[in-house]
Amino acid sequence: MIQEASLTGFFKIILYIALFYYLFKILSRIFAPILLKTLIKKAETKFGQNQQQQTEHKKEGEITIDKMPQQKSSNKDVGEYVDYEEID
Repeated sequence: MIQEASLTGFFKIILYIALFYYLFKILSRIFAPILLKTLIKKAETKFGQNQQQQTEHKKEGEITIDKMPQQKSSNKDVGEYVDYEEID
């Protein structure tokens, strides 16, 4: 037996998709701010804990270097600079 798609079945699917879309849109407007607030609070506490751990390890007046400066490589075997003039 071959089943054929009916017009009412097509409209049901379109109706379900539209309902799901609008339901998702409404729920996201309600729950997105709550979710963002919790994520921001977690990030703030984690950042605060990191800062606190860094300050506990340092003594007053102690200097730390987090990144070493890159050494500039100079190639002195390039040759000497010769000034020239254009000849017409």
